[in-house]
Amino acid sequence: MSREILLLVDALSREKNVDKETVFGALELALASATKKRFNEDVEVRAVVDRANGEFSFFRRWHVVPNEEFEVPSRQYMLHEAREEKPEIQMGEYIEEPLSGLEVGRIGAQTAKQVILQKIRDAEREQILNDFLSRKEHLVTGVIKRMERGNALIESGRLEAVLPRDQMIPKENLRIGDRVRAYIWKIDRAARGPQLILSRTAPEFLVQLFELEVPELEDGLLEIKAAARDPGSRAKIAVHSNDKRIDPIGTCVGMRGSRVQAVTSELAGERVDIVLWNPDPAQFVINALAPAEVSRITVDEEKHSMDIVVEEVNLAQAIGRNGQNVRLAAELSGWELNIMTLEESEKKTQEESSHTKSVFIEKLDVDEEVADILVQEGFSTLEEVAYVPLTEMLEIESFDEATVNELRSRARNALLTQAIASEEKVEHDIEDLLKVEGMDTDTARLLASKGVGTQEDLADYATDDLVEATGLPEERAKTLIMAARAPWFAENNA
Repeated sequence: MSREILLLVDALSREKNVDKETVFGALELALASATKKRFNEDVEVRAVVDRANGEFSFFRRWHVVPNEEFEVPSRQYMLHEAREEKPEIQMGEYIEEPLSGLEVGRIGAQTAKQVILQKIRDAEREQILNDFLSRKEHLVTGVIKRMERGNALIESGRLEAVLPRDQMIPKENLRIGDRVRAYIWKIDRAARGPQLILSRTAPEFLVQLFELEVPELEDGLLEIKAAARDPGSRAKIAVHSNDKRIDPIGTCVGMRGSRVQAVTSELAGERVDIVLWNPDPAQFVINALAPAEVSRITVDEEKHSMDIVVEEVNLAQAIGRNGQNVRLAAELSGWELNIMTLEESEKKTQEESSHTKSVFIEKLDVDEEVADILVQEGFSTLEEVAYVPLTEMLEIESFDEATVNELRSRARNALLTQAIASEEKVEHDIEDLLKVEGMDTDTARLLASKGVGTQEDLADYATDDLVEATGLPEERAKTLIMAARAPWFAENNA
C-alpha cells in the first residue's frame, strides 16, 4: 500500500505538473479525514506520510484554548491543563497523542485516492488560472463548448470560463461551436466549475476592443477616460489625446471608419459615439450630448447635478430614444443631468428666486425691494449674505456701507439662531437613543444627524446599511443594533 501511494504521488506530480508536496499535503488531509470516521465523537486527527518510504503515522490532537473558549472536550484542551503535561506549551498550539494499530484499509485507500485526485484537479485548475492571469490579459477568446441554463461555457486552450446569460449582448444568438470574445468580468475562486466569469456587456469590454484596434491607446498617446453602454444598441466613450498633434476622435474612428466599424461588428452592431473628453465637467457634458445643441448649462456642485437647457427643437435629440442619449451622457460624465426647455428653465429659476426672496424677507426682516436686489445680484443663501467678502457687497449700487453691515449682521444672527435650533432638536432626538445600552452622546448625535432618531429606527437598520450611512465601524454598528433590538427579544420571551 505504501509503495502504491508513493508511485501515485510521483505519477500525478509528473503528469499534472504539480509540486509533490502539494500531492502529499492532499494525501495527508484525505487520510486524516478517513481516520476520523473511526471515532464516535468529534475528534481532530493529523496524518503524516513519510516522504521516503510512504509509511503512515496518525496522531490525535487537541487544540489549546483559553479557559473561557473551552467548549469541545474531544478536541480542545484548557491552557492550564495542557501545561500540566507540557509546561512550555502556548495558546493556539496542539497536544498530540500517537494513534497505533491503525490500518488505512481498502475503503480508506480508495477514499484517499479520490481526494488526492480532486485536490490535484483543483491545483491544476488554479495553476492554469494563475498562468493566464500572470499574462495580465483582460480578454478571453474561445469556443462555446456547451450551454447550461442559458449560460455559455467557453473553452480557451486549457482554460475554462463561463459567460452568464445576463452578460450576453441582448438579442445575441450564441450557439455551441461559436467563437466568442469577452471581457474577464470577475474571478470566483470558490466556484466548483469555471472560475473565470466573462462579460460582453461591461463598458470595460468596449474599452478593451478599442485598445485592440487603436495602437495609439496602447502606446499611451491616446487615453479612454470613460465609457458607457446600452449593450447592443448604443455606447459612448470619452477620449483624450496626450499628444496635441493627434486628433483623438479621428484616430479612434480610423480610415473610412475602419477601426470603429471593427468594434461595432464585435458588439453586434452597437453604435459607438466617440466624445472628446474635457477637464471642465460642463464642457464635457456638452460634448457628451452631441449632436444636440445646448443653450445653457447650470452646475450644482453640492448636488453633483447639472441643468441642461436646450431649444424645443433640440429636446428630443438631447434626450434620445427612451432617454438613451442623456442616460449614457450621465453615466459617462458621472453627473446627474436634467434636460429642460428654455420655458421650463425660466419657470424653475422663477420658483427658486421666489423661494430665496421669501427666505430673505423672513430671516433678514427686509422688504421685498431689498430681497429683490439681493436675488438679482446673485445671492441665493443666508451664508452668502453673511460671509461674502465685504468689498463684493459694497459694489452693489443700491446699498450703502451701513445697509451692507446691517444685512451681514442680520444674516449671521439668523444662521446662529438656526444652528441653536438644530442643536436643540438633535439633543431632543438623542434622548431615546441614549437609552440604548452602550450608546454615548457623540454617537447618538451622529446617528440623529443621519436621520436615525430613535431606538426603533436604529433597531430597524441592517449592519451594512448603518455602516454606509454613518461611517461607524462594522462591529460597533452591529453591537448597537443588537442592543436596540433587545426590547424585541424581551417581548418575545415574555
